[in-house]
Amino acid sequence: MSVPSPSRATDAPVTTGPRKFRPELQGLRAMAVLLVVVYHVWLNRVSGGVDVFFVISGFLITGQLYRASSRGRIDFRRMWGRMLTRLLPAALTVLAVTMAVAVLLLPEHRWSLTAWEVIASALFYENWQLVATSADYFAQHSAASLTQHFWSLSIQGQFYLVWPLLVALVAWLARRAGWTLHRSLVTAMAVAFVLSLAFSVWLTIENQPLAYFHSATRVWEFALGGLTALLIDSVRVPRLVRIVCGWVGVVALVTCGLVLQVGTEFPGYVALWPTLAAVLVLVAGATDSKIGADRFLSAKPLVRLGNLSYALYLWHWPFLLFFLITADKESLSLGEGALVIAGSLVLAALTYRFVEQPARSARLATATPWGGYRLALLALVPVLLASGTWQVVTAQRASFTVAEGEKETLGAPVLDTRAPLVDAARPVVPPFAALPDQFDSFPEEECVYSPKNEDLRICTVDPPGEPVRRIVVTGDSHSQQYIAALRPIVERRGWQIISMGKGGCPFTTNGVDEECRAWNTAVREEILEMQPDAVVTMATRDVRVGLKEWTPPGYVEQWQAMDAAGIPVVAIRDSPRYDFEPSECVQKHSAHDPQCSGRRAELLSPRPPYLDAPGVPPSVSFLDFSDYFCNAETCPPVIGNVLVYMDNNHVTATYLETMSPMVEERLVEVLGWEDDVVGGHGE
Repeated sequence: MSVPSPSRATDAPVTTGPRKFRPELQGLRAMAVLLVVVYHVWLNRVSGGVDVFFVISGFLITGQLYRASSRGRIDFRRMWGRMLTRLLPAALTVLAVTMAVAVLLLPEHRWSLTAWEVIASALFYENWQLVATSADYFAQHSAASLTQHFWSLSIQGQFYLVWPLLVALVAWLARRAGWTLHRSLVTAMAVAFVLSLAFSVWLTIENQPLAYFHSATRVWEFALGGLTALLIDSVRVPRLVRIVCGWVGVVALVTCGLVLQVGTEFPGYVALWPTLAAVLVLVAGATDSKIGADRFLSAKPLVRLGNLSYALYLWHWPFLLFFLITADKESLSLGEGALVIAGSLVLAALTYRFVEQPARSARLATATPWGGYRLALLALVPVLLASGTWQVVTAQRASFTVAEGEKETLGAPVLDTRAPLVDAARPVVPPFAALPDQFDSFPEEECVYSPKNEDLRICTVDPPGEPVRRIVVTGDSHSQQYIAALRPIVERRGWQIISMGKGGCPFTTNGVDEECRAWNTAVREEILEMQPDAVVTMATRDVRVGLKEWTPPGYVEQWQAMDAAGIPVVAIRDSPRYDFEPSECVQKHSAHDPQCSGRRAELLSPRPPYLDAPGVPPSVSFLDFSDYFCNAETCPPVIGNVLVYMDNNHVTATYLETMSPMVEERLVEVLGWEDDVVGGHGE
């Protein structure tokens, strides 16, 4: 996603030439934001507009800083004050409205993270917040962050803070060394361009999701705009060539998002496509030709849309998501998309007229050099207070306790009785607001990192005394979720539970990426050295609609390695995965609504596939808890007044805790550990 800088039709030029107004810049902004909006609304793709806006920002601010430095010095106080006055009022207005509407429309389990992201967006670090939460750029629209489009505004805010300092430093060094300011800045921009682009290419290969949001991988795009600003008057380009450059740039920009998978390939060298397209338009400049691209870009409708581009960008994303949530859809028809765009344009026009323009001319902002900061603080504090209050309320709604007398009739045990799955007289637990915390996790003090692999985190749950048994639970998150069922057994049986998990990486030898294979190799070496009493992992995968449940050969190969070392393996049949979130469905509708349940026949094979898998060692035991997730016909979202799923595929820790006696009984049975101490270790 991308965000254009707020602007007026009177933007100063970035070149050192005499021309003071470049209307084609507004048209370029307008075209870029239109592409962003259209791609999001109808195509669910990324257009590359972010890169165009970064180039324009670098072009404008570098020219302004160069002229200021040439005159003597940069007035940081006024410059940053103007930046805050231009950026914050509209952004904070959108954030405030987004919070208010989110309370009404957003599922409660998304409240806490949304409140944090509002704070991150308001303080210009949303890109790093998305890195911390491992945001899925291609998440379904209804599950996407309401503020994730603020990531690029955050990078621009960081750029506006750092870039003037860089230019001032270069100017100071140039004066001290007797260098020319222009040549010194060109050299500095070129170095920034090369280093950042090299880092961007490397990190995009190593970790593309991180690279997409990383601030340093985007510096080269600002630097490219800065180089263009500094060099554009040094090269005389024939008029015909400029006409061609303008149209090549426009066509390249329009087609970028269609040809490239921007969201999964950027921002490495592939991002040179839209950035160079923007440079071509800038180099073309004003051709004074009836067939020049600048004539098209300087048209009044595009110039006016360019004025609205900042507000339009800010509004279109939350407006789109709220529309989809209200309509309970994942995509829009042509007419619905047009309605979303029209609504976003109306909100953008109102914001430009009643927020952006008044803020820029407000006496509070212009009366003193510190006015912009006062205005920013006045707008920022209410948003931060509101988001903080929202966090507190969410935390209160997420807290819950279960009375001792209710535990035996809560969750999985009701399946062994004739009791109804949902008792209307009792609340459903955990509360919807608590769902994000329903995956059993380990505090740092319970974990160490293996010297064999930097990603291999080994965590333990220890009994009060010396362990009677040691069990390794390994594989992806579906094996690790069973820690919640195993924790209560630790004290009763004196077992030590050792976790070696990695999200999205099952215990296998093939069918995964290189990183997962290396992790698996390290896990196998650790287990063979450790010689635990048993290894618990998953037996199947792809328990979902449209895919066939199976036991991959790589699973069997890992089991064979354990068998050769005399280590028993307990493999658990996977739990169902959905293309929707059952608990969210319950919140929107009810636990009794059929659309919130899965059909067992569509999720689970009639016969477990591991029974027919070749090469399974005799030391492998299988556990199938499918009957605790599904009855004969359906897989309900609530069992015994407990929400079964925290998202579309992970089981809540609360429900797994209710399964603990069943898990214990089956483990003891298949491993032959009936003689272990029962009733509390050490008694």
